[in-house]
Amino acid sequence: MSKTVSPNEVLYHIGLSKEMIEGAEYVLLPGDPHRSESLAKAFDPNAKFLADSREHISYLADFHGQKVLVCSSGLGGPNIGITVEELAMIGLKYFLRVGTSGAIQSPIELGDVVISTAAVRLEGTSRDFAPIEYPSVSSFEFTHDMVEGAKAAQAPHHIGITASTDTFWQGQERYDSHTGYLLRRQRGAMDEWRALNVMNFEMEAATLFVMCSTMKLHAACICGIIARRVESEKVSVAAKTGTAKNHWEKTAVQGIYHSMKRRKLMK
Repeated sequence: MSKTVSPNEVLYHIGLSKEMIEGAEYVLLPGDPHRSESLAKAFDPNAKFLADSREHISYLADFHGQKVLVCSSGLGGPNIGITVEELAMIGLKYFLRVGTSGAIQSPIELGDVVISTAAVRLEGTSRDFAPIEYPSVSSFEFTHDMVEGAKAAQAPHHIGITASTDTFWQGQERYDSHTGYLLRRQRGAMDEWRALNVMNFEMEAATLFVMCSTMKLHAACICGIIARRVESEKVSVAAKTGTAKNHWEKTAVQGIYHSMKRRKLMK
């Protein structure tokens, strides 16, 4: 049985209520709160600020007669778990993660977009929603909308499997941490996932996909590539603030447009 939330009840973590989102069904989930405003204004230059609560900064955009919410999730599975849970309570149905990521396959360049069809569950949060045997897969039609969006945006993109980790350094086999030390089981992990055709590392998709699958919601994930792990562990600030940002924003806008058109919501 779904929890009943009164229209004016402001939920504890996200700082939002049903009334505040004005019937929005779509929500975009950047990890970084500082990306919320820019992402919302890619949909609507006059997007309205709603709330700043913990790691959740929210804006509401008008887009072709529909309301679109942007709400940052913060980093990692536990944070996105709380975010999705409360957003579902107030009526959101379509969840699009818009993130940054490091690519582990050679053909993927800085600034490209990765569209995830599924995620390897290297995190722990999703296990509170389904056993490890349960697949972490995106919603087919909503993900196809993002593919069409990337094409319309003329954004270079790649479609396939992502790996979601709980830690940025150890879980992604990075050696530039404070100690540089990795457990034996973590050494060589990147080569193994590369051989298994995993495209990239990030930290939220697996939790998002499992939650939405078990809750009968719709989930997709697009990430801008800001590190090429085949070359270096270094994050490219230029890609993060330039080409990657441009590509993920345009892909998100066109992808949501395609979804609304498919669902015959356009006005």
